[in-house]
Amino acid sequence: MLNSSALRLSIIVGTVLQLVMVVAGHFIPIVAQGFAIGGMSISAIAGLLYARHHSGAWKWQILGAAVAGGVCALIGIVVSFWLGDVPAVILIIGATSSAVTGAMGGVFGQVTAHRR
Repeated sequence: MLNSSALRLSIIVGTVLQLVMVVAGHFIPIVAQGFAIGGMSISAIAGLLYARHHSGAWKWQILGAAVAGGVCALIGIVVSFWLGDVPAVILIIGATSSAVTGAMGGVFGQVTAHRR
């Protein structure tokens, strides 16, 4: 089962980071050039954060991490789209790829949590 408090925390942290990147990229072109890598990295961090705060089964950790990564990215991409910085197709491509990297962050968070 998904952990709502861990999901909320990871989405909030991921969204804040995504929005900082998007707003900075709107005004600083070199930041905008890194939207794809930066956005997916932030989603991986959100996924890792979810996995570290969820103690349930692997499948729920990875699912929650994917949701956290995808949701925070989608919010950032919507703002970037409204600012005119990315085309609409990035809403689908970016959110999907960020959900995958969120899941990857969740796997990394799960694997490293057992090494403590």
